[in-house]
Amino acid sequence: MPSLDPKKLPKHVAIIMDGNGRWAKRRGISRVKGHEKGSEAVRTVVRTSRELGIPWLTLYAFSEENWKRPKTEIKALMRLLKRFVKSECQEMMDNGIRLQTIGRIEKLPGDTRSHILETMEKTAMNRRMVLTLALSYGGRQEIIDAVRSLAREIETHKIGSAEISEQLLQDHLYTRGMPDPDLLIRTSGEHRISNFLLWQIAYTEIYNTPALWPDFTKEDYLLALADFGKRERRFGGRKG
Repeated sequence: MPSLDPKKLPKHVAIIMDGNGRWAKRRGISRVKGHEKGSEAVRTVVRTSRELGIPWLTLYAFSEENWKRPKTEIKALMRLLKRFVKSECQEMMDNGIRLQTIGRIEKLPGDTRSHILETMEKTAMNRRMVLTLALSYGGRQEIIDAVRSLAREIETHKIGSAEISEQLLQDHLYTRGMPDPDLLIRTSGEHRISNFLLWQIAYTEIYNTPALWPDFTKEDYLLALADFGKRERRFGGRKG
């Protein structure tokens, strides 16, 4: 296991959980089984983050583009999501984890959405860690929604166009009140952002691993965190 410097851990980790389908295909089983196995990796990463004291964890669970998948797979994913938030609620309560979401969750099936909202309500007062699930999420869609919100405020004379700034736009994003990610992890060897947190990752460190998401272990996560701890973040400034 790599050694970690607690002072060099990221405050906010975001993860693109990729590879469930390929993991299942290699084993000759259904994609749904891959998603089920992937939920175990979610549990591992959440627990490890809490153990290490990482206060923010954001997981790309279901994108806007994922609605294009076969209906049978979408239904299975929604059932799995509902089962996951229900089964993990007590552990979140025991460990001070607050659940929240970003994205157009109004598009989710009613029963899935109600379970998520119920768990969010139960965990709302927890303060040790925030677990954010990106659901029906798209980075471009988020920016469009923010611009529309600003446009309505201009139309109703709440603000003037000259008042628009980076901070004001940021305050209209789904992630308002959240710090930008320090570290973005993408599994399965892909090197794409895939429309995830486009605004927020301007200065985020990116870590790619060939591990498919269902195979992503605690050690893989610790390796990513150790790699982050070795990097020098300059945010556009010069070294030295």
